[in-house]
Order: sequence, then structure tokens, then C-alpha cells
Amino acid sequence: MHAVLFTQKSFFNFLHDSEKFGKLIRSKGYFWLASRPNYAGQWNQAGGIASYGYAGMFWKSVPKDDWPTDDESISEIKSQWKEPYGDMRQELVFIGQEIDSRSMLKALNECLLSDDDVLKGEDYWKTLNDPFPVWAESL
Repeated sequence: MHAVLFTQKSFFNFLHDSEKFGKLIRSKGYFWLASRPNYAGQWNQAGGIASYGYAGMFWKSVPKDDWPTDDESISEIKSQWKEPYGDMRQELVFIGQEIDSRSMLKALNECLLSDDDVLKGEDYWKTLNDPFPVWAESL
């Protein structure tokens, strides 16, 4: 089994300590936290300005009756679909100068839930420390 969810405390710390990997110019993308398994978080950083927050629900969490019906939208959803997680995933990009990409990737991998914790399920994941602010849109 391969864990794909970030532990929220580890990923939060990663985002607030990423300068140790080199001069980060721009980073952005979507992330999936164990404590908020149905929702995508959004990360944006340019220079010294950074923000994160609610990006929306993953389609995997939306009842199919509520999905769009046009072919283009369905095709886009399916293009990102991989079982057993559907469209739930980490999708981050980091651009910088003299970036130690090997150390950065190692640190990101250390943010993932362990296989044992994945097997414990959502009820357990939601008990893990979550330093991210509440996403009002997800309430």
C-alpha cells in the first residue's frame, strides 16, 4: 500500500520551513490532508508571499448524480482518475534556484501517512493534530 495523504502537521511544517531546500521563487498546487479527506487544499507562493486554503471537494467525494453531465467535464474528471482514490491526489510544483530537489522530495514523502495509519481510516485521520486554519467553505 502506498500512502497518498499528507499528515497535516508534517505538511504544515514543510510549507513553513521550505527555505532550507534552496531559494524558492514560486510554488503552487493542490494538496490532500488526512484530516480533511474529502477536500482539496490550495497552495500559492510567490517570493515572500504565500497562502493556503480551501480549493474544493474532490469529485470522488461528490455523489455521481451531482456531477456535471457534459462530455468535456466528464472527460476532464476521468483524465485525473486513478483507483482506489479517484481524483484525490497531491499536485504541487516548486520552482527555484539551487533547489535541493532530492532533499525536498524526501521531506515531502516524510509528510505522507504511514501505511499503518492509512489502514486506520478516516475516523483516526481526523484525530491527528491539524494546524491549518478552518476552511469556512468546507463547513
